[in-house]
Amino acid sequence: MNRAAVLCGLGSWLPPAVVTNQDLEAELDTTDEWVRSRTGISRRHVAARDTATSDLAVEAGARALKSAGSDPVDAVVVATTTPDHSCPATAPSVAARLGLGTVAAFDVAAVCTGFLYGLATAAGLIATHTAERVLVIGADKFSGILDPHDRSTRAIFGDGAGAAVLRAGDAAEAGALGPLVLASDGTGSDLICVRSGGSREPWHTSTTPESKAVPSPLGPDPYFRMNGKAVFRNAVERMVESSRTAAGRAGWAVEDIDLFVAHQANLRIMHAVADRLPVPRPRCHVHLDRVGNTAAASLPLALDDAAVSGRLAAGDRVLLTAFGGGLTWGACALRWPELGTV
Repeated sequence: MNRAAVLCGLGSWLPPAVVTNQDLEAELDTTDEWVRSRTGISRRHVAARDTATSDLAVEAGARALKSAGSDPVDAVVVATTTPDHSCPATAPSVAARLGLGTVAAFDVAAVCTGFLYGLATAAGLIATHTAERVLVIGADKFSGILDPHDRSTRAIFGDGAGAAVLRAGDAAEAGALGPLVLASDGTGSDLICVRSGGSREPWHTSTTPESKAVPSPLGPDPYFRMNGKAVFRNAVERMVESSRTAAGRAGWAVEDIDLFVAHQANLRIMHAVADRLPVPRPRCHVHLDRVGNTAAASLPLALDDAAVSGRLAAGDRVLLTAFGGGLTWGACALRWPELGTV
């Protein structure tokens, strides 16, 4: 057997509270038309103040495990930019709450590309016989790191979680991941950033002579910031590049792709990527109009939505791509498998 990681379960979770564009009009200098025309988003789900990222991850993970059947998993990978704590990782808590015992569990941080990085990590665990089955969760509570007065970010992001179970299988069977393409460019790390709170710019900087940390003259900034124009340009270029590479390595022509699922960041970005590949827009799955940009949860949420809505059939050629902070990006090709329903 040519051992590979095979998708065998899928699940998602969105917090119940919905914030519409009309709701934002009452709080920010914006309109429904402004948000829709620039992003394609009409609403987003927002977690309650006392809901943590792990709460979202547990809900999605439980559904993915149910979809995959009763066999246990050997590892849990949580992709997130909004962990419950800076220390420890969120994944061990998620694994414990799911009743998975003392399995390996750790976080992956690649912002909106996190789920693809998580899939690649799980595939590596399976390829090296470290694990037979891995639960990969993309979960983010971005509402907790957004400037409440910044319409450019508050209008875009929502909260949620999506999860997949991978098992050891054969590279020739439906659901086998690959080819999987990952890349990064740290010279653009300032384009998508939460500046304060890490070791580069800690909240409480020591004033002793031995201290190397220098506080910013701008003061601490706990919020997510993004250079929209530069991100747009980089996102389109990098997702097109990685999508072409993944499809080419799979031996697919663009016309072979049955469903194109891009990171749900912005409708104009998604259409620009599809047009440049080119993939017909009707084959580009859109979910962000109802949930916004859910960061690491974006791809699994969109996949689950496509599966539930009947847009995916066993054997379909599916191409995934994402772009996020770091800068990070990637793509993955797979043939859609038969999955259990939840």
